Amino acid sequence: MKQVFLVFATAILFSLWDCSVSVLTADGVNYEVQALMDVRDSLRDPHGVLDNWDRDAVDPCSWAMVSCSPEARVVSLGVPSQGLYGTLSPSIGNLTKLQTVLLQNNNISGDIPAEIGKLSKLQTLDLSDNSFRGTIPPSLSHLNILHYLRVNNNTLSGEIPPSFANMTQLTFIVVGNPQICATENAKDCYGSAQLPLSFNVNNSASPLPSQKPKGHAKLALALGSSLASIFMLISGFGLFLWWRHKHNQQLFFDVKDRHHEEVCLGNLRRFHFRELQGATNNFSSKNILGKGGFGIVYKGLLSDGTVVAVKRLKDGNAVGGEIQFQTEVEMISLAVHRNLLRLNGFCMTATERLLVYPYMSNGSVASRLKAKPALDWSRRKQIALGAARGLLYLHEQCDPKIIHRDVKAANILLDDYCEAIVGDFGLAKLLDHRDSHVTTAVRGTVGHIAPEYLSTGQSSEKTDVFGFGILLLELITGQRALDFGKATNQKGAMLDWVKKINQEKNLELLVDKELKNDYDRIELEEIVQVALLCTQFLPNQRPKMSEVVRMLEGDGLAEKWEASQRADSTRSRGNEFSSSERYSDLTDDSSLLVQAMELSGPR
Repeated sequence: MKQVFLVFATAILFSLWDCSVSVLTADGVNYEVQALMDVRDSLRDPHGVLDNWDRDAVDPCSWAMVSCSPEARVVSLGVPSQGLYGTLSPSIGNLTKLQTVLLQNNNISGDIPAEIGKLSKLQTLDLSDNSFRGTIPPSLSHLNILHYLRVNNNTLSGEIPPSFANMTQLTFIVVGNPQICATENAKDCYGSAQLPLSFNVNNSASPLPSQKPKGHAKLALALGSSLASIFMLISGFGLFLWWRHKHNQQLFFDVKDRHHEEVCLGNLRRFHFRELQGATNNFSSKNILGKGGFGIVYKGLLSDGTVVAVKRLKDGNAVGGEIQFQTEVEMISLAVHRNLLRLNGFCMTATERLLVYPYMSNGSVASRLKAKPALDWSRRKQIALGAARGLLYLHEQCDPKIIHRDVKAANILLDDYCEAIVGDFGLAKLLDHRDSHVTTAVRGTVGHIAPEYLSTGQSSEKTDVFGFGILLLELITGQRALDFGKATNQKGAMLDWVKKINQEKNLELLVDKELKNDYDRIELEEIVQVALLCTQFLPNQRPKMSEVVRMLEGDGLAEKWEASQRADSTRSRGNEFSSSERYSDLTDDSSLLVQAMELSGPR
């Protein structure tokens, strides 16, 4: 009996050991760390964005530009627009849990590694706007769940692998590769014409009318019925249609886009209105998850059993509704990150605009802060860091850059693991590498609107930083910013009051009573300092989101805070008004607040 027990216990121990070392090589090295270091070593990093990658690390989950699953496996590698050059190491194929690879808009050269074809979990691969050469590896057709592949604007050549015709979920864009051929026949090559080429083999995803298919044994390029008339219609641009046996293939090329780039939404599913009507029980009030300035969000159950959140936009047939719809679809489809809400699909009719998202089982941070049991201190810190990482991606790692303009607890959602997911890009605006964007209407939420935006309509990344600082205070207090100000009788001077109790070391007055003193005093002081740095009156005094993330991770806060205190001391000697007094003057302007309030609300 004792022997049986020992065998059983040994089996359990080996099972647990196997789980814990599943990412270790024979010599005890985490193979994901090793693979990522190989990737870094093959690249040149002029801006030092990969400097915190450490060959001796236990795991890479705290590294910049890397996201991990709850099981600490690498699921996302995103280093777009960072000036990287060199080559892409074949070791990337060893990151077997990767779902997303975003390396666009760098200067990476060499061949596309065939080893990428081993990444069976990969859903999004963007290698566009680099200097990759050679052919498209046929091994990429092994990626059975790949939805989105961009290799446009490289120097690729050769034929498109015929096996791509079997990838029925794939949206594929190869614009700007003049030597790409449809087949091995020279007559099918583009040569120097550099015509736009993209196709989608997922019928349900396309926002364009279906084309009638023609039968072909393999993937081939077909000219339109009248090339001359096509040239006349689109002023010299050639439109080529791809056909595949028993599948429609469609071209996505938006000639209205201001940069004359193609906007491809083929990785999104296009839903029929009746399907969403049925999923939400005819948009029953019992299914409402939340209401906002632009629409109502319903819980829905699709026919395949998938639970979704359906956002039905107000005035879908109006111009404003259409602009909102286009903004959300374009922004969310371009932004792919662990801490950003992915858009599953959309529906557009003559009178309706609907967006379909994954269902977030734990609701929003705002609703969760009011629920029982209370979020513990550790979870609140993780929510803050996750939201910061999502905003960092939008501001500094996404191209073109995106500003959210309504950062608040109601727009930070929580997934099954209570991971922070930044949602509601309805107010987002492309920055297009400009420093700011001036609008004619203030849109946002009272208490979260940055002073420069409230007074002039000028927004930038620092507008979001201000909102994030208020979000930190919401996480600490467990209350909405406006409610917190009323409860403390501070009105618009709330930030001055927070600064005062920080100076007096009375921060316990801030803390949510539901935490019952179960929090770390040192961490509380650090997070309050980050919040005060983020909510400084002048935008150029606020940190960037990359700095915010580092400070929340415990790096660089002391130096930033000391510099801020010196600057405050200098301003005090100059008898300047406090930042909160100036902000109070703005928030007391009821005409501005009414407009902002009307355009706000939880999503």
